Amino acid sequence: MQAGGYHLRQSPFRTGLACRCPRCGRGRLFTGFLTLRATCPVCSLDYSKADTGDGPAVLIILLLGALVVPMALVLEAQAGPPFWVHVLIWPPLILGGALGLLRPMKAVMVALQFRHKAGA
Repeated sequence: MQAGGYHLRQSPFRTGLACRCPRCGRGRLFTGFLTLRATCPVCSLDYSKADTGDGPAVLIILLLGALVVPMALVLEAQAGPPFWVHVLIWPPLILGGALGLLRPMKAVMVALQFRHKAGA
């Protein structure tokens, strides 16, 4: 199933996690950290209708909260470390996780919008 040299059904999760074009799977999706390109450099797909809003940030907050809060509670219950240990462990983990997940989650949202024709 090829159309114009591109596979018709790219996986939105595979292309999103790779931060690639949702149509061809080859063109880079971003120009900066979170800035979408105007079009795909490979297949010329227009990204102007893609709008993820706060969706990726909300999902990351929920995901990290569901992971970090139980880990912090278990650490407190098992070891009872001083407060400064929590301050050293959890903020870097949360910040690193949020920054690491934000770009791929935004790309997955863009790919899902393309797949379901949300901007049409």
